[in-house]
Amino acid sequence: MGRMVALFWMVLAGAVAAADIPDGMANAQVVVLGEVHDNPHAHARQAELVAALKPRALVFEMLTDAQAAAVTPDVRGDAVALEAALGWEAAGWPDFEMYYPIFAAAPQAGVYGGAVPRGEARAAMEAGVAEWFGAGAARYGLGEALDPDQQELREEMQHLAHCEALPAEMLPVMVELQRLRDAVLARAVMAALEETGGLVAVITGNGHARRDWGMPAFVARAAPDVSVFSLAIAEPGGAEGVFDAIEEVPAAEREDPCAAFDKG
Repeated sequence: MGRMVALFWMVLAGAVAAADIPDGMANAQVVVLGEVHDNPHAHARQAELVAALKPRALVFEMLTDAQAAAVTPDVRGDAVALEAALGWEAAGWPDFEMYYPIFAAAPQAGVYGGAVPRGEARAAMEAGVAEWFGAGAARYGLGEALDPDQQELREEMQHLAHCEALPAEMLPVMVELQRLRDAVLARAVMAALEETGGLVAVITGNGHARRDWGMPAFVARAAPDVSVFSLAIAEPGGAEGVFDAIEEVPAAEREDPCAAFDKG
Protein backbone atom coordinates (compact mmCIF):
# COMPACT_ATOMS: atom_id res chain seq x y z
CA MET A 1 0.00 0.00 0.00
CA GLY A 2 3.01 2.33 0.31
CA ARG A 3 2.94 3.47 -3.34
CA MET A 4 -0.78 4.19 -3.14
CA VAL A 5 -0.40 6.39 -0.04
CA ALA A 6 2.50 8.25 -1.64
CA LEU A 7 0.45 8.74 -4.79
CA PHE A 8 -2.39 10.28 -2.78
CA TRP A 9 -0.12 13.12 -1.73
CA MET A 10 1.24 13.46 -5.26
CA VAL A 11 -2.33 13.86 -6.47
CA LEU A 12 -3.07 16.57 -3.92
CA ALA A 13 0.13 18.38 -4.89
CA GLY A 14 -0.64 18.13 -8.62
CA ALA A 15 2.64 16.32 -9.19
CA VAL A 16 1.54 13.94 -11.94
CA ALA A 17 3.07 14.82 -15.30
CA ALA A 18 1.06 14.98 -18.49
CA ALA A 19 3.78 12.85 -20.10
CA ASP A 20 2.35 9.88 -18.18
CA ILE A 21 -0.75 9.89 -20.39
CA PRO A 22 -0.68 7.27 -23.18
CA ASP A 23 -0.65 8.62 -26.74
CA GLY A 24 -4.15 9.45 -27.96
CA MET A 25 -5.84 9.26 -24.59
CA ALA A 26 -6.09 12.98 -23.88
CA ASN A 27 -7.86 13.64 -27.19
CA ALA A 28 -10.76 11.28 -26.47
CA GLN A 29 -14.14 12.35 -25.12
CA VAL A 30 -14.41 9.19 -23.02
CA VAL A 31 -11.42 7.49 -21.39
CA VAL A 32 -12.00 4.02 -19.97
CA LEU A 33 -9.53 3.03 -17.25
CA GLY A 34 -9.75 -0.69 -16.74
CA GLU A 35 -8.70 -2.43 -13.57
CA VAL A 36 -8.29 -5.67 -11.68
CA HIS A 37 -10.64 -4.92 -8.81
CA ASP A 38 -8.44 -6.09 -5.95
CA ASN A 39 -5.12 -4.85 -7.31
CA PRO A 40 -3.84 -1.68 -5.57
CA HIS A 41 -1.28 -1.05 -8.32
CA ALA A 42 -4.09 -0.78 -10.89
CA HIS A 43 -5.96 1.74 -8.75
CA ALA A 44 -2.82 3.79 -8.17
CA ARG A 45 -2.35 4.04 -11.94
CA GLN A 46 -5.99 5.02 -12.41
CA ALA A 47 -5.54 7.83 -9.89
CA GLU A 48 -2.38 9.01 -11.67
CA LEU A 49 -4.21 9.22 -14.97
CA VAL A 50 -7.30 10.89 -13.52
CA ALA A 51 -5.08 13.55 -11.92
CA ALA A 52 -3.31 14.15 -15.24
CA LEU A 53 -6.47 14.15 -17.39
CA LYS A 54 -8.58 16.37 -15.10
CA PRO A 55 -11.91 14.94 -16.33
CA ARG A 56 -15.17 16.79 -15.89
CA ALA A 57 -16.93 13.57 -14.96
CA LEU A 58 -16.03 10.29 -13.27
CA VAL A 59 -18.23 7.25 -13.93
CA PHE A 60 -17.82 4.32 -11.56
CA GLU A 61 -18.90 0.77 -12.32
CA MET A 62 -19.07 0.30 -8.54
CA LEU A 63 -21.71 2.96 -7.84
CA THR A 64 -25.44 3.13 -8.45
CA ASP A 65 -27.14 6.42 -9.26
CA ALA A 66 -28.21 6.69 -5.61
CA GLN A 67 -24.68 6.17 -4.34
CA ALA A 68 -23.27 8.69 -6.80
CA ALA A 69 -25.76 11.25 -5.52
CA ALA A 70 -24.30 10.74 -2.04
CA VAL A 71 -20.94 12.15 -3.18
CA THR A 72 -21.54 15.65 -1.85
CA PRO A 73 -19.01 18.39 -1.01
CA ASP A 74 -19.56 17.68 2.69
CA VAL A 75 -18.09 14.17 2.46
CA ARG A 76 -15.96 14.21 -0.65
CA GLY A 77 -12.79 15.45 1.02
CA ASP A 78 -12.95 12.91 3.85
CA ALA A 79 -12.21 9.29 2.98
CA VAL A 80 -13.95 7.89 6.05
CA ALA A 81 -17.07 10.01 5.58
CA LEU A 82 -17.24 9.26 1.87
CA GLU A 83 -16.91 5.52 2.42
CA ALA A 84 -19.75 5.65 4.95
CA ALA A 85 -21.95 7.76 2.69
CA LEU A 86 -21.49 5.29 -0.15
CA GLY A 87 -22.15 2.23 1.99
CA TRP A 88 -19.02 0.87 0.34
CA GLU A 89 -18.29 -2.02 2.69
CA ALA A 90 -21.82 -3.40 2.43
CA ALA A 91 -21.58 -3.35 -1.36
CA GLY A 92 -18.79 -5.92 -1.26
CA TRP A 93 -16.12 -4.12 -3.30
CA PRO A 94 -12.43 -4.29 -2.30
CA ASP A 95 -10.96 -1.92 0.29
CA PHE A 96 -12.08 1.69 -0.23
CA GLU A 97 -8.52 2.82 0.58
CA MET A 98 -7.62 1.70 -2.93
CA TYR A 99 -10.40 3.73 -4.55
CA TYR A 100 -10.39 6.96 -2.57
CA PRO A 101 -7.33 8.46 -4.34
CA ILE A 102 -9.31 8.27 -7.60
CA PHE A 103 -12.05 10.45 -6.12
CA ALA A 104 -9.40 12.79 -4.68
CA ALA A 105 -7.62 13.07 -8.02
CA ALA A 106 -10.55 14.97 -9.60
CA PRO A 107 -12.26 16.84 -6.76
CA GLN A 108 -14.36 19.02 -9.06
CA ALA A 109 -15.53 16.27 -11.41
CA GLY A 110 -19.15 15.17 -11.41
CA VAL A 111 -19.56 11.62 -10.11
CA TYR A 112 -21.88 9.20 -11.90
CA GLY A 113 -22.93 5.66 -11.07
CA GLY A 114 -23.07 2.94 -13.72
CA ALA A 115 -24.04 -0.08 -11.61
CA VAL A 116 -27.13 -2.26 -11.73
CA PRO A 117 -28.51 -1.91 -8.18
CA ARG A 118 -28.03 -4.88 -5.90
CA GLY A 119 -31.03 -7.17 -5.96
CA GLU A 120 -32.12 -5.97 -9.40
CA ALA A 121 -30.31 -8.63 -11.41
CA ARG A 122 -32.99 -11.22 -10.68
CA ALA A 123 -35.72 -8.78 -11.62
CA ALA A 124 -33.91 -8.01 -14.87
CA MET A 125 -33.65 -11.66 -15.82
CA GLU A 126 -37.30 -12.33 -14.95
CA ALA A 127 -38.51 -9.36 -16.99
CA GLY A 128 -35.88 -9.68 -19.74
CA VAL A 129 -32.91 -7.34 -19.82
CA ALA A 130 -34.35 -5.13 -22.57
CA GLU A 131 -37.65 -4.72 -20.71
CA TRP A 132 -35.88 -3.99 -17.42
CA PHE A 133 -33.52 -1.50 -19.06
CA GLY A 134 -36.47 0.42 -20.46
CA ALA A 135 -36.30 3.27 -22.96
CA GLY A 136 -33.22 3.10 -25.13
CA ALA A 137 -32.74 -0.67 -24.95
CA ALA A 138 -32.76 -0.95 -28.73
CA ARG A 139 -30.23 1.88 -29.00
CA TYR A 140 -27.77 -0.26 -27.07
CA GLY A 141 -28.65 -3.51 -28.82
CA LEU A 142 -30.17 -5.24 -25.82
CA GLY A 143 -32.48 -8.08 -26.77
CA GLU A 144 -30.52 -8.88 -29.92
CA ALA A 145 -28.87 -12.30 -30.06
CA LEU A 146 -25.11 -12.48 -30.07
CA ASP A 147 -23.15 -14.13 -32.83
CA PRO A 148 -23.12 -17.87 -31.92
CA ASP A 149 -19.33 -18.02 -31.74
CA GLN A 150 -19.20 -15.04 -29.40
CA GLN A 151 -22.02 -16.50 -27.30
CA GLU A 152 -20.11 -19.76 -26.91
CA LEU A 153 -16.87 -17.99 -26.04
CA ARG A 154 -18.54 -15.76 -23.49
CA GLU A 155 -20.28 -18.68 -21.84
CA GLU A 156 -16.94 -20.47 -21.54
CA MET A 157 -15.41 -17.37 -19.98
CA GLN A 158 -18.24 -17.23 -17.44
CA HIS A 159 -17.72 -20.93 -16.75
CA LEU A 160 -14.05 -20.35 -15.94
CA ALA A 161 -14.65 -17.08 -14.07
CA HIS A 162 -17.04 -18.89 -11.73
CA CYS A 163 -14.57 -21.69 -11.02
CA GLU A 164 -16.44 -24.13 -13.29
CA ALA A 165 -19.10 -24.34 -10.58
CA LEU A 166 -22.15 -22.88 -12.32
CA PRO A 167 -24.80 -25.16 -13.83
CA ALA A 168 -24.71 -25.06 -17.62
CA GLU A 169 -28.15 -23.45 -17.80
CA MET A 170 -26.87 -20.46 -15.80
CA LEU A 171 -24.14 -19.55 -18.28
CA PRO A 172 -26.41 -17.78 -20.83
CA VAL A 173 -27.98 -15.92 -17.90
CA MET A 174 -24.58 -14.67 -16.76
CA VAL A 175 -23.74 -13.52 -20.30
CA GLU A 176 -26.99 -11.56 -20.48
CA LEU A 177 -26.29 -9.94 -17.12
CA GLN A 178 -22.83 -8.92 -18.31
CA ARG A 179 -24.38 -7.32 -21.39
CA LEU A 180 -26.90 -5.52 -19.20
CA ARG A 181 -24.15 -4.17 -16.96
CA ASP A 182 -22.24 -2.94 -20.01
CA ALA A 183 -25.35 -1.18 -21.31
CA VAL A 184 -26.16 0.44 -17.95
CA LEU A 185 -22.57 1.64 -17.68
CA ALA A 186 -22.69 2.98 -21.25
CA ARG A 187 -25.92 4.85 -20.48
CA ALA A 188 -24.26 6.50 -17.48
CA VAL A 189 -21.28 7.47 -19.64
CA MET A 190 -23.55 9.07 -22.22
CA ALA A 191 -25.41 11.00 -19.51
CA ALA A 192 -22.12 12.23 -18.05
CA LEU A 193 -20.88 13.32 -21.47
CA GLU A 194 -24.10 15.12 -22.34
CA GLU A 195 -24.29 16.90 -18.98
CA THR A 196 -20.64 17.92 -18.61
CA GLY A 197 -19.33 18.00 -22.18
CA GLY A 198 -16.45 15.68 -21.24
CA LEU A 199 -13.81 14.52 -20.77
CA VAL A 200 -15.39 11.54 -19.03
CA ALA A 201 -13.19 9.04 -17.18
CA VAL A 202 -14.67 5.61 -16.52
CA ILE A 203 -13.48 3.39 -13.67
CA THR A 204 -14.35 -0.22 -14.39
CA GLY A 205 -13.07 -3.76 -14.61
CA ASN A 206 -11.06 -4.78 -17.64
CA GLY A 207 -13.88 -7.03 -18.82
CA HIS A 208 -16.19 -4.04 -19.17
CA ALA A 209 -13.40 -1.93 -20.69
CA ARG A 210 -12.75 -4.10 -23.76
CA ARG A 211 -13.60 -2.42 -27.05
CA ASP A 212 -14.78 -5.52 -28.90
CA TRP A 213 -17.78 -6.33 -26.72
CA GLY A 214 -17.57 -4.35 -23.47
CA MET A 215 -18.99 -0.97 -22.57
CA PRO A 216 -17.12 0.91 -25.35
CA ALA A 217 -18.91 -1.25 -27.93
CA PHE A 218 -22.25 -0.14 -26.49
CA VAL A 219 -21.22 3.51 -26.63
CA ALA A 220 -20.05 3.03 -30.22
CA ARG A 221 -23.41 1.57 -31.17
CA ALA A 222 -25.42 4.28 -29.40
CA ALA A 223 -23.24 7.24 -30.44
CA PRO A 224 -20.75 6.35 -33.21
CA ASP A 225 -19.28 9.86 -33.28
CA VAL A 226 -18.16 9.78 -29.63
CA SER A 227 -14.41 9.14 -29.36
CA VAL A 228 -13.43 6.52 -26.78
CA PHE A 229 -9.99 5.45 -25.59
CA SER A 230 -9.85 2.21 -23.61
CA LEU A 231 -6.90 1.24 -21.44
CA ALA A 232 -6.54 -2.15 -19.79
CA ILE A 233 -4.54 -1.96 -16.57
CA ALA A 234 -3.91 -5.65 -16.12
CA GLU A 235 -1.74 -8.17 -14.36
CA PRO A 236 0.92 -9.84 -16.54
CA GLY A 237 -0.75 -11.73 -19.37
CA GLY A 238 -4.20 -11.00 -17.98
CA ALA A 239 -5.67 -8.63 -20.58
CA GLU A 240 -8.25 -10.46 -22.69
CA GLY A 241 -9.95 -8.65 -25.54
CA VAL A 242 -9.33 -5.55 -27.64
CA PHE A 243 -8.08 -2.28 -26.12
CA ASP A 244 -6.43 0.88 -27.37
CA ALA A 245 -3.57 0.26 -24.97
CA ILE A 246 -2.56 -2.24 -22.31
CA GLU A 247 -0.41 -1.51 -19.27
CA GLU A 248 0.73 -4.26 -16.94
CA VAL A 249 1.10 -3.88 -13.19
CA PRO A 250 2.45 -6.34 -10.63
CA ALA A 251 0.01 -9.08 -9.66
CA ALA A 252 -1.78 -8.66 -6.35
CA GLU A 253 -1.31 -11.19 -3.59
CA ARG A 254 -4.54 -13.11 -3.10
CA GLU A 255 -5.88 -16.47 -2.05
CA ASP A 256 -7.10 -18.88 -4.71
CA PRO A 257 -10.68 -17.71 -5.36
CA CYS A 258 -11.66 -21.23 -6.41
CA ALA A 259 -10.33 -22.91 -3.26
CA ALA A 260 -13.83 -23.05 -1.76
CA PHE A 261 -14.98 -25.16 -4.70
CA ASP A 262 -12.10 -27.64 -4.45
CA LYS A 263 -13.65 -31.04 -4.10
CA GLY A 264 -10.29 -32.65 -3.42
